[in-house]
Amino acid sequence: MKMIRRLQFLIQRRFKLTLLALLFLTFMMHFALDLFSFSTAVSCSCPPQNHPRAKVHMVRKSPLVRALQDFSGSNGSSVDGSQMVKVSEASPKTVKKPWKRYQGSKLASLFQHPLYNSLMPVIKEEDKLFKVNAEERFTLKGSGSDEWISAGTEFVLPTGETAADTHPTWLKFHIGINRYELYPRQDPLVPILLKEMSTQHILNSVQKPGGTQLKLLMTFPNYGQALFKPMKQERDQETPPDFFYFSDFERHNAEIAAFHLDRILDFRRIPPAVGRLINITKDVRDITTDKKLFKTFYISPANNVCFYGECSYYCSTEHALCGKPDLLEGSLAAFLPDAALAKRKSWRSPWRRSYHKNKKADWEFNPNYCETVKVTPPYNEGTRLLDLIDLSILDFFMGNQDRHHYETFEKFGNKTFLLHLDNGRGFGRHSYDDLSILAPLQQCCRIKKSTLQRLELLHTEPYRLSDVMRESLSMDPLTPILSEPHLLALDRRLGIILNVVRECFKKHGQHQVAFDDMSKLYRERKL
Repeated sequence: MKMIRRLQFLIQRRFKLTLLALLFLTFMMHFALDLFSFSTAVSCSCPPQNHPRAKVHMVRKSPLVRALQDFSGSNGSSVDGSQMVKVSEASPKTVKKPWKRYQGSKLASLFQHPLYNSLMPVIKEEDKLFKVNAEERFTLKGSGSDEWISAGTEFVLPTGETAADTHPTWLKFHIGINRYELYPRQDPLVPILLKEMSTQHILNSVQKPGGTQLKLLMTFPNYGQALFKPMKQERDQETPPDFFYFSDFERHNAEIAAFHLDRILDFRRIPPAVGRLINITKDVRDITTDKKLFKTFYISPANNVCFYGECSYYCSTEHALCGKPDLLEGSLAAFLPDAALAKRKSWRSPWRRSYHKNKKADWEFNPNYCETVKVTPPYNEGTRLLDLIDLSILDFFMGNQDRHHYETFEKFGNKTFLLHLDNGRGFGRHSYDDLSILAPLQQCCRIKKSTLQRLELLHTEPYRLSDVMRESLSMDPLTPILSEPHLLALDRRLGIILNVVRECFKKHGQHQVAFDDMSKLYRERKL
């Protein structure tokens, strides 16, 4: 019996020693792999080594970024066709990676990066939307008046050289619009404008005519105006998969998130938007001059103040907007200059959907559809097609299928940026990536080099897109604006976009796919 017990003890002891040896061997293998990976670590396209942030920006690039790293830093590329992955095979899932803790503001660091401080075109007098007289002073017409007028003329915008300090913020924003951008990078006016829209007293609220859903036009004491979209859907709700894109709700938080995303991508083509909690009794019902809107107010069985307005869809008691008991949150977007002062042209998107339950558009059947678009004005010259591809990338990030038209300022003709307006149907489904939104990129296989470089940068750890979006949105009064699944979906969709570009590189070659817009700008600056 003692021999049996001794034998069992020896077997157990030998098993424990073997197990410990295996664990030690596993640990040593992981340690060796870590050392090898660390030795191959590279840095992103960040400030030079003597820059105070240089050490912080050291990252280990993912395989996808490594495949494009040479392109992002030079005019050459080492992308091999064998490294490409088909989009249909690439369904990257969002995984929380154990990134090292980052010190400081990722958003501030992103905006300090050279890619966000690159050269801009020289803005000539004809490139400005307005000319303004520096000596012209503005004042309120009279006590209690909501009309902001020029002291010496009847025009809101006089003519001249530069802007005056007496202009209200919204007017300075309008004056800053030019051929190339809606507002400058790191514009100090933007945070001021956002704060004013979210805090200023509301003088009047009327329903904005047209459109499929209820929107309010709100006026402030300095005669500034903003477009209010009320909350219709909770942040954690997803659009049902059986909903058609043209019958989806317009979400207030989507408008806010779209502005922040557009700025992070350095497009700067969406008017500033901010969240605000309003009292629909004091800020709408009691001050409105819109009789039709006023008639739609009522008290619900739960003693909440409700209204529904008049519009094509969702304007009925079944879709009424109710306060708690009269508080309702929504988004306020800065109004663009009046059409009488700055006409805008509406363009039908070549990749517009059919807006019919049983039909599809031509581009959904024809893989060579882009060849027709390329030879059709205004897409046959300039960067209009590339700008439209930028817009498709923005829409894919948001999951926005409802891009039937876009607008430009008529004064600038065909050589100007596209306005990215009406983004309320974005961020409806975080669990579904609609690749058809990327059809312009997939079918044309063209992208601006500057856009691609920023996408690559936002795919690296120090500037991960979900992190900079989370930080940017945290500044809004209604934070959180997006639920966590929506933020993480941005990282997943970014990987999909870069995979599409890689597939294009494989088919056509890097230099045929990426348009070097920065080199073109440098050449123009030298002339």
